[in-house]
Amino acid sequence: MENRITYQKLRKSCNDVISVAQSYYSVLSSFNGISLTEREIQLLAFTAVKGNMSDKNIKEEFYKKYNTTAPTVNNIVSRLKKKGVIVKKEGNIVVAPAIALNFKNNVLLEMRIIHG
Repeated sequence: MENRITYQKLRKSCNDVISVAQSYYSVLSSFNGISLTEREIQLLAFTAVKGNMSDKNIKEEFYKKYNTTAPTVNNIVSRLKKKGVIVKKEGNIVVAPAIALNFKNNVLLEMRIIHG
């Protein structure tokens, strides 16, 4: 069988930086079979944009924006740590460096699915 390349270009516009991050982490979750929930993606994106989830003011902002509570967020952080997408670095809860991007920039994501 001859290996050919199928090329597909997708484009999505987002209204704000957090929406860009949510789109990225949604694709990443699906592509890698991580199975993140919508709320996990929201928390991951919010953390990526804000820098960490340890700061009291950042947590409060998340609670208000997503109408949630501290215990719920703590449970989500725990699940995200187990999945390896959130880590503790220098006492702060941050997105794992391998998947942390500057979402103020446009994001071009190349995916390769290769036979064999």
